[in-house]
Amino acid sequence: MTAPKTPPGPHPYAAPAEEGEPLPGSSGIGPRHSTQDLAKDARAGAIVALAVAVSGVLLGLAWLWLAPRIPMISDGKAVYLKDSEGEQAIGIDGWFTLLGAAFGLLSALVVFLLRRTGGIAVVIGLAVGAVLASVVGWRLGMALGPTSDIVAHAKEVGSGKVFDGPLKLQAKGALLAWPALAMAGHLILTAAFGPRDPSPPLPDWPGWGSPESADPPPAPGKDQS
Repeated sequence: MTAPKTPPGPHPYAAPAEEGEPLPGSSGIGPRHSTQDLAKDARAGAIVALAVAVSGVLLGLAWLWLAPRIPMISDGKAVYLKDSEGEQAIGIDGWFTLLGAAFGLLSALVVFLLRRTGGIAVVIGLAVGAVLASVVGWRLGMALGPTSDIVAHAKEVGSGKVFDGPLKLQAKGALLAWPALAMAGHLILTAAFGPRDPSPPLPDWPGWGSPESADPPPAPGKDQS
């Protein structure tokens, strides 16, 4: 004797959804919640970008303090490098690159610790803020360093006197050290220590999961038809 077929429709063990509850299979997130989440993420990304960009002031001050100076001298007619074979210009670029890399890793660590959940808005804010921070540090270091008007500076110092040349960044690619290391550091930290998505639960249907939900087997010796 064959078992009767179950008519199509909702599962007999599924409880009907009450009014106001999300239907099974739906996320339960409406347009209002989505808009609020997007606004919250955008605000977090803007805060990260602003905080990282402001920290570029520290890069400029550190660069101004640690970078070597380029000695120059004037004979009253022209201005020359005192040491024509010196490597001070390379040292200036090198210090900016090293400091940018260090600040990039530090900013990635701080952002990850404060916003462990991450999010695309936070990552974009970190990238934009790192680029702005590099520019802020570069321009601030130049502004606070020796004047770029070499001729006026030579006249002010006098003929035969040594003075410091301007603080210039010859290799503009050094500006990418901060954003590159910030992105790489944040990616590594998120992959290694970031939160993991939980596994979806198994459906609580008869025959799935716990054995209590399944129908008991028929007693032996009785008619199973």
